Amino acid sequence: MKKAYVFLADGFEEIEGLTVVDVLRRAGVDVKTVSVMGRKQIQGAHNIPVDADILFDDINGEDADMLVLPGGMPGTLNLKAHEGLCDLLKAYDSEKKYIAAICAAPTILSGLGMLRGRKACAYPSFEEELDCKEVLKVPETVDGHIITGRGMGAAIPFALRLTSLLCGDEKAEEIRKSIVYNV
Repeated sequence: MKKAYVFLADGFEEIEGLTVVDVLRRAGVDVKTVSVMGRKQIQGAHNIPVDADILFDDINGEDADMLVLPGGMPGTLNLKAHEGLCDLLKAYDSEKKYIAAICAAPTILSGLGMLRGRKACAYPSFEEELDCKEVLKVPETVDGHIITGRGMGAAIPFALRLTSLLCGDEKAEEIRKSIVYNV
């Protein structure tokens, strides 16, 4: 069974984080929401409280197939400030394991040098912060082991792309139809 960690911090964009959790779980992926705040309850950007499955200090960071960073403010800044998470991202990058970020969160990857020479997308007001080969204005894009998404409106195609990478195109298509996305 494939495994993914979705990292949550106060101020995360709820739709971006929870859409990924929902779609990947429908596909049979073992998804864990991980708090970087030192407590399980996280306050979303729109004041929706969410209980994370596990605290960052309690995960075995090496056992996931994919790390996912939702955007939102100040959620992105809180994720970026977490040293342990940044170290884990660097380790996954060096091993060419999947790393996904949406909205403002691709700026975290850019700040760590992971987007150099790559194509990426982000929320329009954060595009200038991307140190990458080319900024695309598409819902989501994959360049090697790095997946980026544009924003809340792209949460479903972003999540379906992650599903395709972890579970195959057939499973992603099955999920797309079952949630009546663009049908």
